[in-house]
Amino acid sequence: MAQKIYVIHENAEWSEPLFEALDALGVPYEDWFIDQGSIDLSEAPPEGIFYNRMSASSHTRSHRYAPEFTSAVLAWLEEHDRVVLNGSHALDLEINKARQYSALQKAGIRTPKTIVTTGKDQLIESAKQMEAPFITKHNRAGKGLGVQLFYSIEGLKQYVYSDDFEEPIDGITLLQQYIESPDSSITRCEFINGQFFYAVNVDTSEGFELCPADACSIEDQFCMTTENTRDKFQIITDFDDPIITQYEQFLKQNNITFAGIEFIRDEAGYLYTYDVNTNTNYNSDAEAKVEQFGMQEIANTLAHYLNQQTKDAQHAG
Repeated sequence: MAQKIYVIHENAEWSEPLFEALDALGVPYEDWFIDQGSIDLSEAPPEGIFYNRMSASSHTRSHRYAPEFTSAVLAWLEEHDRVVLNGSHALDLEINKARQYSALQKAGIRTPKTIVTTGKDQLIESAKQMEAPFITKHNRAGKGLGVQLFYSIEGLKQYVYSDDFEEPIDGITLLQQYIESPDSSITRCEFINGQFFYAVNVDTSEGFELCPADACSIEDQFCMTTENTRDKFQIITDFDDPIITQYEQFLKQNNITFAGIEFIRDEAGYLYTYDVNTNTNYNSDAEAKVEQFGMQEIANTLAHYLNQQTKDAQHAG
């Protein structure tokens, strides 16, 4: 049986541009839409290249257990030595910001001061260790889940014990140092096959004033796949910073093939990395202006892996 690419995901809209790019290349692939399903662990998975695009925000699309099931699928694939791009460790970091920040810090990459909490009382107590202003966010996030800005512990307390409090899906709320950008922007660096592809500047001055650092995660207003109004997304064609080398090393250390990594720079010029997106998307309007297309490049990369595996199989046979 001919080998193919298997795309593991739970969001058809986000994955459609990739399928279009694979169609244009004439590369065989199969859509593994994981919401519900089953796998027989006594059977071997098919041969091919497996690309995991599972999202941390899947539960907001009524796909509550998609990440958990994907974790089982990836373990099954990896136990059978299949080529898995953005495998189980990448998924772990995608759905667990606490693990993500620990991994970034281990790599020597500066992150905002973060306290991991469970329980409302502990959240309030932990705020006493945090200099105001500070923000809250969900550990399993995406879409800016749970992001709120507070200028005092009293303000946090009023929110936490009100009906407006958003319970995190995994029970873990992060309390985090608020980093303010002097020009109300963040930078997202895209990596394909572990290598820097481009950086995009995201204008966060409109629509989401509470936490500019998370504006790129707010799907309804700042999703990378939505129409690019007022040049909210601008690709920086000459971006060059030592952080790129650190990011590439971080991705290699954590077996991450495709990712978007976001940082914010404060008034003093210090750079803080606050999000690693292993399920990355691209803004088509911004890309058209510089003629660099992320999904096409991902498709090219997947095709390369598939061609190499096919050649290896033929040589072994």
